[in-house]
Amino acid sequence: MSVPDYMQCAEDHQTVLVVVQPVGIVPEDQFFRIYKRISSVNQVNVRDTQRALFIRYRHHYPPENNEWGDFQTHRKVVGLISVTSCSSAKEWPQTAERFHGQKELFGSTLYDSRLLVFGLQGDIAEQQRTDVAFYPSYDNCPDVEKRVEDFVESIFIVLESKRLDRATDKSGDKIPLLCVPFEKKDFVGLDTDSRHYKKRCQGRMRKHVGDLCLQAGMLQDALVHYHMAVELLRSVNDFLWLGAALEGLCSASVIFHYPGGTAGKSGARKPSISAATDTGKRHRPGAQEVLIDPGALTTSGISADTSSEIGRAKNCLSQEDIIEKYKEAISYYGKYKNAGVIELEACVKAVRVLAIQKRAMEASEFLQNAVYINLGQLSEEEKIQRYSVLSELYELIGFHRKSAFFKRVAAMQCVAPTIPDPGWKACYRLLLETLPGYSLSLDPKDFSKGTHRGWAAVQMRLLHELVYASRRMGNPGLSVRHLSFLLQTMLDFLSDQEKKEVTQSLENYTSKCPGGMNIITLPDGLKLPPVPFTKLPIVKSVSLLNLPASLRPHKVKGLPGQGVTSASPFIYSPITLHSRGDDRTKKIDFQWVQGDVCEVQLMVYNPMPFELRVENMGLLMSGVEFESLPAALSLPAESGLYPVTLVGVPRTAGNITVNGYHTSVFGVSSDCLLDSLVGVKSSGCTVEVVPSLPRLQLSTSLPRSARLCGEDLSSSVCLQLFNGETQQLVITLENIGSETLNTLEMSSKTLTTKEKLFGDFLSWDLQDALSRLPLKPGQAVTVPVDIHAKLDFSGQENLLQDLNDDGISVTGLPISSPLRQVLKPRPENKQVNADTSKSEYNHVKTLEAVLNFRYSGGLGQVEGYYREISLGVKVDVEPSVFFTRVSTLPASSTRQCHLLLDVFNPTEHELTLTARNQQLILHSSECQRMAIQVDKFDFESLPMPSHDVLRQSSLYQQEEERQQAHGGQINSTLDLRWNIISFSCQLLSSLCSSGEASVEGVLTQLVLEHMQLAPLQWDVLVNGKACDSDVVADCKVGDAVPLEVKLTNRSKSPVGPFSLTVVPFQDYQNGVQNSELQDVVTFIGSNSFYIDSVSPAGNSTCVGALLFLYTGDFYLSIKFQDDSVGRDLPPASFCLPSVHVRAQDIYTETKFALRLSA
Repeated sequence: MSVPDYMQCAEDHQTVLVVVQPVGIVPEDQFFRIYKRISSVNQVNVRDTQRALFIRYRHHYPPENNEWGDFQTHRKVVGLISVTSCSSAKEWPQTAERFHGQKELFGSTLYDSRLLVFGLQGDIAEQQRTDVAFYPSYDNCPDVEKRVEDFVESIFIVLESKRLDRATDKSGDKIPLLCVPFEKKDFVGLDTDSRHYKKRCQGRMRKHVGDLCLQAGMLQDALVHYHMAVELLRSVNDFLWLGAALEGLCSASVIFHYPGGTAGKSGARKPSISAATDTGKRHRPGAQEVLIDPGALTTSGISADTSSEIGRAKNCLSQEDIIEKYKEAISYYGKYKNAGVIELEACVKAVRVLAIQKRAMEASEFLQNAVYINLGQLSEEEKIQRYSVLSELYELIGFHRKSAFFKRVAAMQCVAPTIPDPGWKACYRLLLETLPGYSLSLDPKDFSKGTHRGWAAVQMRLLHELVYASRRMGNPGLSVRHLSFLLQTMLDFLSDQEKKEVTQSLENYTSKCPGGMNIITLPDGLKLPPVPFTKLPIVKSVSLLNLPASLRPHKVKGLPGQGVTSASPFIYSPITLHSRGDDRTKKIDFQWVQGDVCEVQLMVYNPMPFELRVENMGLLMSGVEFESLPAALSLPAESGLYPVTLVGVPRTAGNITVNGYHTSVFGVSSDCLLDSLVGVKSSGCTVEVVPSLPRLQLSTSLPRSARLCGEDLSSSVCLQLFNGETQQLVITLENIGSETLNTLEMSSKTLTTKEKLFGDFLSWDLQDALSRLPLKPGQAVTVPVDIHAKLDFSGQENLLQDLNDDGISVTGLPISSPLRQVLKPRPENKQVNADTSKSEYNHVKTLEAVLNFRYSGGLGQVEGYYREISLGVKVDVEPSVFFTRVSTLPASSTRQCHLLLDVFNPTEHELTLTARNQQLILHSSECQRMAIQVDKFDFESLPMPSHDVLRQSSLYQQEEERQQAHGGQINSTLDLRWNIISFSCQLLSSLCSSGEASVEGVLTQLVLEHMQLAPLQWDVLVNGKACDSDVVADCKVGDAVPLEVKLTNRSKSPVGPFSLTVVPFQDYQNGVQNSELQDVVTFIGSNSFYIDSVSPAGNSTCVGALLFLYTGDFYLSIKFQDDSVGRDLPPASFCLPSVHVRAQDIYTETKFALRLSA
């Protein structure tokens, strides 16, 4: 016996063997279709008995194995079913002859046979025969199963008769000796009359009867016969047949203990009726007692004595004894070289039993023994089958790696050098089956979780073999997929040289068959998932970038639905409900805009020891329609973290999610999802895409400059101005988007600065630009902006100390001489140090502001969104002039005063300062005084701030604002302008600058009080002529001179009553004044006037008269006496102008007139 049946199991001992073979030419698919229907009848309950017959079908069976049928009856072919196609009556004789030839091949052992003929019709087909069945076609054969059942019953009849014949044989000492094929020559010449020989014959026959009983469904009788055979054969040391008897005893016991079978689901059988009744009557495990009860043997298989069931249970081996008896039987088989197949099959049966008992270690010992059984010269196919079965058995007992080892050996055997036509497909299929044993999976997701499982070196070897096998199969796509899997999952275990070799091989394969993300389906239905290169490069973090400041959308405040609603019923809760979901599902707090380029930044790392080229790298998005703009990059060897920005354009509005990215590396296209990336940090991957908005591009008439610190601006300009200078900036706004611009607003913000700024730094007129709206794509508008740099013009303290002081004090502040003060080295003047002048007096100050343009249009405007574009303006302000000291002097008129300005030129150029009709020329680093006569100011007429403003500001702020308003009014009246005209011979260029010089920041409170118009205005009229300033009133001696004093109340409260006294005097211009003029000047009436209370904005007039008796210059001093209890007004309000009266006689006046006429 040279061909082992690796599918053998213990319960096969109770089956009868039926061979199903084709006769003549039968289509293979049709034959196996019929064979499947025949083999479905594997258990038949025999009529009129409680027994069942089990059938084992084979479509190929070596005739030499049939010769071992006496040794173990289940190896004997007892039935033959032939299948043939016969289309005409002429072919029938030849078909029948072939059928008889098949029967002769197994004729010595056949119990019965059948021939199934398909396609034959006519008289022959209508004949009624028991051994032949005719069917019109393979599709029209409904009773095949029924005929097979009848055939099996006929086999049972023959089997039962043989059993009865053997069991009731009365030949006495004439029992034939059953032999195996290799024993026949050994028994030639033996003494057949010896007792030893007779016992051998009896033991072998008893064992043979036990086999027949087991096949006939008489388990009780089989156990008894096996026990008797064991005793007989053991006594004569017939080890080969003793092993067979022990194996039969084990098989019967296994059938009793495991009615479901030991071959697994595929070989499971329905328990017979007798076995079902025995299930609840099994002997307890570990029982060692063996009871032989020959009286329990019956001829019908049915015993009326229930005590026989007890005998059966005791004759049955326990589960532990089964294995021990198997070991003993196998040891006996091992004594015979020609019994290698029997020994091997016994090991397989024992392993299957141990697998059910979950005794893996003992099963491995049986398998290890099976490995070393020498079966002689096996064909390559038999070797493959042997290793494959060993692999399956190791898998059955849970030795997965050992199973994978033998499966791989079988795979290598498929392509052995001795095979002329290597089976690469079979090799590839077997290699795939080894993957689970080596903790390998073709799904890369299994390698992204936790630590690596299995031996990496073995796994890489196996993957290389898969690559080679798939290449030899002529399937380069498979080679690319396996090589990609090797590079992705085993990258950490590859040396630098191996990485280079693998990548070179991959590039060679992909040059013929590029790799992709498609699922590869193998012929057997196995699907190979795609292998994305998530490690080439390795991504450490993913960040969605906000749009540039000029493109970010903003929501109009106060729109419906903009408020945030909370599910909590409380107004405030200190407990924040944090989402425990993945950070990648969080929504980001900024928006993207439909149609605009959006950016996602990846921090990547190249783990390869050489430059890594990544082509066609783009984003994978979901939620809205998205156009990815692929990029190509080259990462240096082991680059470390390297930022990569991927861009794309969302084409529709909605919520968009970044799912991952796609790459093309080494010719393999990969879609890498963020969920499959390990250790990737992300602040959220879902962002809202708002509807499209217009897009403005800003350009200016000035060149661009660096951006302002701390500001996110679209553009910036920088210019240099003198203090007080104004320059125009022209801003051009062009709609470069695809949407029409409908609204445009403009605002400015001055950045925080320590410099005091006067007036509007930036001013503009937007009406012309608004009149050009709506602005279509490609159109532009211009907006002129005036930049006015007006800072404090006051000089520094150290500059004041360097200037000469005359000691004159009018307003409480020291003032310089009204003469020209040129800073030259003179004894009475101090020279300003040149270095100090550059470092302190010419200090450049900086003003910064931001111009904001707010615009909207398109669908985004409908949803309440707008954009802002900003321009930073930086102005370096150089000093133009300094007012080092400011003071006042009274003028001849009470309604006027002299404003004295000490002006210093800190520039390097000659400067001209003009005020009304005055002009002052200052050389570089020169200081001069300018006196300007101005009318006093009525500050009370200025508008008062509202009550709300007064409530929200402090007293200090109110006072500061008041002074600023007063200074602004004074400055607008003075209209101080400076002008610089200079020509540089070296640079061949000219400088022409002009601007305003403001005194707003240099006027003190005391100066403001002296320049303020008094709340009480006094008007004195002599002879009808107003006397103020240097006006001289003329009158005639002896004539009455009318005197009128008028009071106008400009304050906010009533004043008075007042008392005025007029005192005339003469001034001799030598410091002596004579007020004793009773004989020179007399009053017509009283020299005192009384003014009652005057309401606000009211006036009161007092009238009197004087009489001058002599000629001369007289002065009238009007003294004031306040009769009110308190006085809130300043003393200056009660100073009346002095009156100068010149009295002339008639003769002098006539003489003067005659001279003029002459």
